[in-house]
Amino acid sequence: MLKMARAGFRIALLQLKVGPNKSQNVANALTRIRSAVKDDGARVVALPECFNSPYGTQHFAEYAEEVPNGETSRSLSAIAKELGIYLIGGTIPERNTSENKIYNTCTVWSPEGALMATYRKIHLFDINIPGGITFRESDVLTGGNDLAIVPIDGAKIGIGICYDIRFDELARLYRNQGCDMLIYPGAFNMKTGPLHWELLARARANDTQSYIATISPARDAGAGYVAWGHSMVVDPWAKIVASAKEGEETVLADLDFAKVDEVRAQIPIFSQRRTDLYDTKQQKS
Repeated sequence: MLKMARAGFRIALLQLKVGPNKSQNVANALTRIRSAVKDDGARVVALPECFNSPYGTQHFAEYAEEVPNGETSRSLSAIAKELGIYLIGGTIPERNTSENKIYNTCTVWSPEGALMATYRKIHLFDINIPGGITFRESDVLTGGNDLAIVPIDGAKIGIGICYDIRFDELARLYRNQGCDMLIYPGAFNMKTGPLHWELLARARANDTQSYIATISPARDAGAGYVAWGHSMVVDPWAKIVASAKEGEETVLADLDFAKVDEVRAQIPIFSQRRTDLYDTKQQKS
């Protein structure tokens, strides 16, 4: 049975240039956020992974700051309140002084400037592709243990970060809890990006029959880690509805959550799962 028709919202994905100056990175993000709201009418704005810092294990400790009292968190809180928007704050390196650990963390801010959720990247990016790329986030970062779900205008939004998108089990946990959309700030590279960035976004949309948004930094060919770009929004039919190229760009999409209900009613895979044979369940910490 179809649910009552639900409203949606306009989302802006900000594919931002990121350089070595943290203050300039944050200032650029604030400028682009204002433009997305005032010029483009965005209700929700989402930033990329590591938008205030170059991406790399050699940079995380230097750029890390506390949440919610650090420079970047205070700036995101203030602009969300100023503009009256929901802000998915990409990710920053988070320093947790009480634990003496560093996390790759996404913060979510309400139209009142309140911290709605903190999500720490669960699956750390440790890979070794001979002739391609070797990277070990776990040399510096600690993985998180908790999901993050935020309510926005009648929809439930789940948060993941970059490498998390490869794990369909995480997406399934969010779907089990009724999420209508998953948002992944991410920074795929020039090896994995062309192969898997679009594939994984569409796969998670198809798996969960949800909207998916992936938000990358803009590509900088001179950086130590070169991001693929191509931020995108995928609908519950697994169709790309809006996407960027490789440079600094804003991706706009008008989301209609009645489409989520429509797809799930027409292809009811959630109720057809054989949970007597298999299931995906969250372990309580």
